[in-house]
Amino acid sequence: MPSSRKVILTCAVTGAIHTPSMSDALPVTAHEIAEAALGAAEAGASIVHLHARDPEDGRPDQTPEAFAPFLQVIKQRSDVVVNITTGGAPTMSVEERMQPAATHAPELASLNMGSMNFGLFPMLGRFPDLEHQWERDYLGNKDILFNNTFGQIEKIITTLSENGTRFEFECYDTAHLYNLKYFLDAGLVKPPLFIQTVFGLMGGIGAHPDDVAHMKRTADRLFGDDWRWSVLGAGRNQMNIAAMAAAQGGHVRVGLEDSLWIGPGEAATSNAQQVAKARRLIETLGLEVATPDEARALLDLKGADRVGF
Repeated sequence: MPSSRKVILTCAVTGAIHTPSMSDALPVTAHEIAEAALGAAEAGASIVHLHARDPEDGRPDQTPEAFAPFLQVIKQRSDVVVNITTGGAPTMSVEERMQPAATHAPELASLNMGSMNFGLFPMLGRFPDLEHQWERDYLGNKDILFNNTFGQIEKIITTLSENGTRFEFECYDTAHLYNLKYFLDAGLVKPPLFIQTVFGLMGGIGAHPDDVAHMKRTADRLFGDDWRWSVLGAGRNQMNIAAMAAAQGGHVRVGLEDSLWIGPGEAATSNAQQVAKARRLIETLGLEVATPDEARALLDLKGADRVGF
């Protein structure tokens, strides 16, 4: 992995893990998601990672129509790199999950690199006063299997590659790196690989510094200089893992999808607040946050003018 003084700062503004009763700051409507993404970009985010939600009750919504309103606003008002999820929610089918990216043809789309158990149920004890029944049912489900088989991954790759979309490969454990190596060797994906190593979600690798070092060491061995490393630390691990990666020449993801906190015991008030904190951290290390165009160059993206939406 080549080190860079330019750090790509991604903001995942809403996701499909946290539910609206957990935080008033979590964007739900198309207007809120657009404003959150634009605020993150203004604060320094190079990339915004986007999910959609039902505006009535905040549940994840993976219809292309739910994405269209905020995608249009973001494109009109910012040159930030747009990354559309193909993860959706772990309870959705792969066909449902990939439709927004297939329809809107973004520069970048996330791609989960392996099936896994997905445990959200520990959050029930921390958030007992949930407003909607769907939140209790969703978070309390101990039988979620997040399906990402080799056939499903290949279908997403071949479908989205037709539009020139490149991928942010989300790897929740060491085996996911080996899965990605298979697709690279098969010629189905091309370097530079943008790899998001994910730490601290129940069902994936932990968030200990040894876990971070192991994932980086494994990816360095598998991919040499053909990859760009970014990290996602869940919950209270967010900023600590961001600092670890940036200090080693890596890139960083923050946002309310991954953590509702800005510091110990202090709830975040916005995505932009988290981005601003991560930016200060990066600059304290003597590094610079990449502009959207610098991120495009580092990841070999095609440019905002070719985005389909």
